Amino acid sequence: MPTLATCSTREAADAIERADVAVVPTGSTEQHGPALPLGMDHYAARAFAGAVAERDDVVSLPTIPVGVSPHHMQFDGSLTVSAETFAAYVRETVESLSEHGLRKVVFVNGHGGNVDALSRVARDLRATETAFAPTWNWWDAVDDLADDRFDEGGGHADAAESSLVWHLHEEHVDPDALTDAEAGGADSWGSSVHGATVGFDTIDFTESGAVGKPTQASPEAGADLFDAAASELAALVDWLAARPIADCWQRDHR
Repeated sequence: MPTLATCSTREAADAIERADVAVVPTGSTEQHGPALPLGMDHYAARAFAGAVAERDDVVSLPTIPVGVSPHHMQFDGSLTVSAETFAAYVRETVESLSEHGLRKVVFVNGHGGNVDALSRVARDLRATETAFAPTWNWWDAVDDLADDRFDEGGGHADAAESSLVWHLHEEHVDPDALTDAEAGGADSWGSSVHGATVGFDTIDFTESGAVGKPTQASPEAGADLFDAAASELAALVDWLAARPIADCWQRDHR
């Protein structure tokens, strides 16, 4: 099925009537070190949403390309909105979709900084019985595969992310810069002192902006990650499509 943005209003009416689930790709435009494009996260979200949007029972909304990224703003080109702005935008977008009768939604998310806001939105939408909208993060869907494939703690612009975007958009990746990304990067995300988190911004613990071992990346590994994650997303859509909307709302224990 084409994305909602490419439909005429007549085509949209037909698409929404046939659909069981909408997917909303959310990402960011932020630094991913010297080798990867700023659009890494929303490229990934758009690609995964597109993988399931080919189904007749799915409608894909336009990608939301800027997310909650204040911790990356010391790096050139990074864009951010507040968590409150992002949450309001996403919530109101889904509310408008619900007015047309489609109330099962998956947030296909490509950026970790969006997770808390999306979780709050999902809870609010469910509480008002506007929509049932779980968040799907591609990296969680392939955690075991990434652990088997790469020797890294990972975290940002790592081997997994580098591989995925290399597979999706080879033209936007500079493989020669992966060495610099790793040399100036960190082995794991964050920084702490005596149990307290002191790495508030990415630059506090990585000079290059990368966290992990991006030199282990390859487009072939990216293809495997994409296929595995897309299969998990399709299974989630199957589960949600089959679930009665009445079973999606909060239960009354009284």
